[in-house]
Amino acid sequence: MKIVVDDLSGPEIAAFLEEHVRQMRSITPPESKHALDLDALRKPGITFWSVIDVDTLVGCGAIKRLDAGHAELKSMRTTPTRKRSGIASLLLRHILTEAERAGFTRLSLETGSADFFLPARNLYEKFGFAPCEPFADYRPDPSSTFMTRTL
Repeated sequence: MKIVVDDLSGPEIAAFLEEHVRQMRSITPPESKHALDLDALRKPGITFWSVIDVDTLVGCGAIKRLDAGHAELKSMRTTPTRKRSGIASLLLRHILTEAERAGFTRLSLETGSADFFLPARNLYEKFGFAPCEPFADYRPDPSSTFMTRTL
């Protein structure tokens, strides 16, 4: 398995992210959906990684620069057929290392508060993320859980 910086130009990652946004829209109220689409993920200040197993895209994740010391974890996703196989842990470990290497001292995230997101919240907690107040442009939202971690 390899983790690569992805320029988001390929059709496979476009379809993968389209499915991610579609799934988030089906689970989360429109006013609480914070998943970024392909165009938003291509903006400056975002680094995006794909996880490739042989020739198959199996996961992705990104960081978005908020300021010189603070970044946000975005678009963490594992293909449904490979959930619970260690891909998310491998990728999150990589992203934490890369965020620290880039000079960030804090990494925060927003995820859903519904039961569907419990595995994600458990993963983030396992990696040292703790609940926090809304950050950046987020506002309190009963559909959101905010977490942060010092690097």
